[in-house]
Amino acid sequence: MEMSFADQEDVFEVIEKVIPDMFRKFSNKSVSKSPIQRIPYKTAMLKYGTDKPDLRNPLDIVDVTDLFKDLEFKAFENKIVRIIAVHSVQEKPRSFFEEMTDYAIQELKAKGLAWIRILEDKTFQGPIAKFISEEAKEKMLARTNSKEGDAIFFIAEKEGRVEELAGEIRKKLGEKLELIDKSKFEFCWIVDFPMYEMKDGKISFSHNPFSMPQGGMKSLLTKNPLEILAYQYDLVCNGVELSSGAVRNHDIDIMIKAFEIAGYSRSDVETKFGALFNAFQYGAPPHAGIAPGLDRMIMLLADVESIREVIAFPMTSKAEDLLMGAPARVTQEQLKELNIKIDKII
Repeated sequence: MEMSFADQEDVFEVIEKVIPDMFRKFSNKSVSKSPIQRIPYKTAMLKYGTDKPDLRNPLDIVDVTDLFKDLEFKAFENKIVRIIAVHSVQEKPRSFFEEMTDYAIQELKAKGLAWIRILEDKTFQGPIAKFISEEAKEKMLARTNSKEGDAIFFIAEKEGRVEELAGEIRKKLGEKLELIDKSKFEFCWIVDFPMYEMKDGKISFSHNPFSMPQGGMKSLLTKNPLEILAYQYDLVCNGVELSSGAVRNHDIDIMIKAFEIAGYSRSDVETKFGALFNAFQYGAPPHAGIAPGLDRMIMLLADVESIREVIAFPMTSKAEDLLMGAPARVTQEQLKELNIKIDKII
């Protein structure tokens, strides 16, 4: 869907009238009400460990890096530390915690998964309890609203990896403890994606390079590129990205500057993206759009785990299309039609 003379709010208004109602019509499950809540990308990565959060899972990820900076515990040294508190697990045997640790190490390839139980007198019991100061204990209890009978899991890693691990641990805990309410569809918008990221020591686009930076040209000229946000947004339901979209960049000067920050020259833009470059010379209206994934919606409505279950002719694990017989060898006649010459076959 593309809308001219539109902004992010216009897209949200239309989508929120259409997609949630479709879920209400074709399912007996409850559907979150409009307005759909908006979660900034940065918040989603901190609180849920993913930009596709399943809001049916009530567990939150909490940052406690500051509490371990001055503690002598080498496993957490120079690491970002996140915790997940689970309530009322006093009846769970030690094997429950060992299974979670095995999952982290074997399935997620983590170096380990620390945990503690909270006893009746608010003291901590577990492999790392002795390394946690009384002050840190009190602050953790306050930040997670934890009490006796609860437990806390610790994830310590570098930036990027810590979010990934914490998100997967949160998901696994939600499943094992049967915390996920499967009787509802919970929608959210993920907004305020970063325009750029640092990759291999260089600034590059983090998502869609053709979206409009928030603040326009002024942001590109005055801000640290890693602090610039973009008008990009995803519609997420039950941990599945249903739609992705953006306010499109329609200004040639902003486009050239945005690519310049990512290491492209004006001539690069003109050569590599000639169609847009030429079109923008004539002027283009402000426009925004989104691309809903119908097959993903059907997957949720059909209550199946894999999108392959709802695609008429899914590809095999080797990316073969059995219906079309693809990929297949091409003939010399076909190559000739396309002016393609093969010099060497590998």
